[in-house]
Amino acid sequence: MKQLKAAIYLLVLLTFQTVFGQTSTNNYEKYPVFAACETVAIADLENCFNTTLRTFVNDNFKQPEIVEKENYQGELIVVFEVTKEGTFKVLYVDAVYEDLKTEIKRVFELLPTVQPATYSGKPAYTQFTMKLEIPLGSIEAIEKPKTLQEKENELEAAAKTEFDAVNEALETYEDELYASNLNIPLSHDMYSYFDRQVNLVGTNSHTASKPFLYNTVSNYYDFDAQQAKLKKDASSWLGRKLWNEHMVTVKGKNYWFVLDPIVDLQLGAHTDSEVDYTYNNTRGVQVQGGLGKGFNFSATIFESQGRFADYFNRYAESIRPAGGNPAIIPGRGIAKEFKTDAYDYPVAEGYISYSPNKTFNVQFGHSRNFIGDGYRSLFVSDVASPYPFLKLNTSFWKIKYTNTWMWLRDVRPEVTEDGAFLTKYIANHYLSWNVSKKLNIGFFESVIWKNDNNRGFDVNYVNPIIFYRAIEFSTGSRAGNAIVGLSSKYKWNDNVNFYGQFILDEFSLNDIRDGNQSWKNKFGFQLGAKYFNAFKVDNLLLQFEYNQVRPYTYSHDEVATNYGHNNQSMAHLWGANFREVIGIARYNNKRWFGSAKLIFGQRGLDFDPAIDNASYGSNIFINNDNRVGDTGIELLQGNKTNVLIGDLNVGYIVNPKTNLKIFANITYRSFNPDANTLIDFKENTTWLNFGIRTDIFNWYFDF
Repeated sequence: MKQLKAAIYLLVLLTFQTVFGQTSTNNYEKYPVFAACETVAIADLENCFNTTLRTFVNDNFKQPEIVEKENYQGELIVVFEVTKEGTFKVLYVDAVYEDLKTEIKRVFELLPTVQPATYSGKPAYTQFTMKLEIPLGSIEAIEKPKTLQEKENELEAAAKTEFDAVNEALETYEDELYASNLNIPLSHDMYSYFDRQVNLVGTNSHTASKPFLYNTVSNYYDFDAQQAKLKKDASSWLGRKLWNEHMVTVKGKNYWFVLDPIVDLQLGAHTDSEVDYTYNNTRGVQVQGGLGKGFNFSATIFESQGRFADYFNRYAESIRPAGGNPAIIPGRGIAKEFKTDAYDYPVAEGYISYSPNKTFNVQFGHSRNFIGDGYRSLFVSDVASPYPFLKLNTSFWKIKYTNTWMWLRDVRPEVTEDGAFLTKYIANHYLSWNVSKKLNIGFFESVIWKNDNNRGFDVNYVNPIIFYRAIEFSTGSRAGNAIVGLSSKYKWNDNVNFYGQFILDEFSLNDIRDGNQSWKNKFGFQLGAKYFNAFKVDNLLLQFEYNQVRPYTYSHDEVATNYGHNNQSMAHLWGANFREVIGIARYNNKRWFGSAKLIFGQRGLDFDPAIDNASYGSNIFINNDNRVGDTGIELLQGNKTNVLIGDLNVGYIVNPKTNLKIFANITYRSFNPDANTLIDFKENTTWLNFGIRTDIFNWYFDF
């Protein structure tokens, strides 16, 4: 009875490899024979040997007390041989506890002598591997060892079908994207689908540093399950590719990739315009994939032509680069003329991503980044054109530490030499700490320096843990522009969280004490809240946000060390000297989605340079030595402008794999400055758009 009780904790799985001492061919003629198997036919000796050995071990193995005491579940592996004399010899035992090793050796010592295996009529030793799973489960059948000829036949057959197997992978492909180290494209709409899941109380997630990795978000959000819910019945190849799948999918033993066409086709019209219509015509291709373990890549090429609402076109032309190009399309890049009233702006983005383990991820590429939990960011935003970057993410305990080094350009005429744009650099650190299940605190620092005096990329800023303000001081106050910040997020419950940022460019403690509103007190802050499943309506997200930045923040007393790239701010797209209130509602139901956004802001812009060429602190690219004064600097000083923007967007997801959408959008913009200038004047615009686009980046039209 005791032996039977012991047997219920034991699963014996026998797998074996036969190795013969008298030959190098690994072939055999006859299995070892227990006494109980002597009358069995040769064809049945394998089964008889295995059954007899399993029964013997079951009957004689006694479970050590430590197994039951520690509730252990695992396996024990024994490598043994049956010698040419027919005795059992244990060669190796792999087990957690010494008691298990001792017990299995004891059982094998009890085994009787058997008739040895024979090869060409002569005794030969055979070697086996036995797995014992504890506690008892079903006993799997034991496969017969393959002969040399069988193995050679299998290899030959596999070799002949290797090329066809690559093609067959197209039909058997399982999506590797969601388990990869690739970035989820920066799209506010896309991120809203899993924003609640990554912000649940008790998660150890870090949500400020974006874009997220697929394999990080997949810990909280089941991409495959969501794709299955949205899947359409489509039997034809064209139907599957249109509604459910990547255009091309390939998977091999150590690689995979997907390839998709990219489109952003928009047609619209707006009020009070000399042109009949607006449009955007973007075509492109995106390839994503993986090589080996932990290495992934992505590359996207866009070819675009477009003409937008008048206010957007004017802004694009106001930030045009030196050298004759007519405009810079905000968030995209430098444009050239297309026909007589439109722009041609090619864009290329790509990166490689490698994670040697769960702690580190390193990326090198040409794209954009974002730090924050809001619609805007006062640290790093995705409103500027793509740029080269190197990023290191380090995650451990309750910490995520992000280091990013960026190569930027200043394209203004005053810094351009011999037709070449000035290169400058940004290095920043962001440390995110989950203090508790509900509270997260982040620490941010950044430094900007330019490539002058053959300085190049300053190795002083390569150190990932040093304080940049100290380095800036040691290299000279005008050698770089350092910025520091603090962020926080508090999860009130699973459906409500609050977030904020504080950015500090420069300050004078004495001036703060004196209350003289010094120009040196350059700072800004953000306060926001999100309400998920608002009013118990599933998938309804409400967001409120307030942003405010004092004059001259992000600017510097050196012409190129401002916090900008390609004449666009690296933080808030309004630069500085503003305040704004934002309300956003987002909703989705199956493939349908909709959003509404309302922005009311006030800005302190500059006056017409012909009348007053002083800087009032909004334009971060103007040297702040050109300020209007040292004291008495007030928020919204200068040409005070009220801005009201309303945006309504509805659409349908055509293909959730690629985030291809059809949509209709209407935007209302009221821009009302105290004084009209050549660029900034009173204007009301209603802009209607509809189209189809692959939503893999954010358009910002709220200037």
